[in-house]
Amino acid sequence: MDLATVMDRLAIDEVVTGYAVAVDDADWPAYRALFTPDGRADYTAAGGIEGPAAEVGDWLAGILRPYRVRQHLIVNRRLRIEDLGGYPGDRAEVRAEYLSPLRHESGEDLMCGGGFTFGLVRGDGGWLLRTVAAREKWRHAARHHG
Repeated sequence: MDLATVMDRLAIDEVVTGYAVAVDDADWPAYRALFTPDGRADYTAAGGIEGPAAEVGDWLAGILRPYRVRQHLIVNRRLRIEDLGGYPGDRAEVRAEYLSPLRHESGEDLMCGGGFTFGLVRGDGGWLLRTVAAREKWRHAARHHG
């Protein structure tokens, strides 16, 4: 693996981690900054909406506001960088699983899991998200006592 590919892999991993941190910290300007100007997010397979990243960010801000604790663990990342005849290209895809424990202000604990597909493009300033699609596989809710 050449140095350029290693650097791309590290930069792409930073974008995916930045996505999880922005959502968990409710840092919606940082969330929007991770996307290309025409970036889109699709949460329909997780019970949400699909649309421009800024619009979906507003929706996420509203739906997650009552959750005092948010933690998105994005694991088992599988990265594929476009191959241009043995050279890294300007597009990449990350498929990863997530586990997300949440605590609602009412005291309800929600645990859900599923997968993400991140589509990235290389811009002048580095790698950015062009698409994000979430697909929830399961969820479990329980009342917290304590």
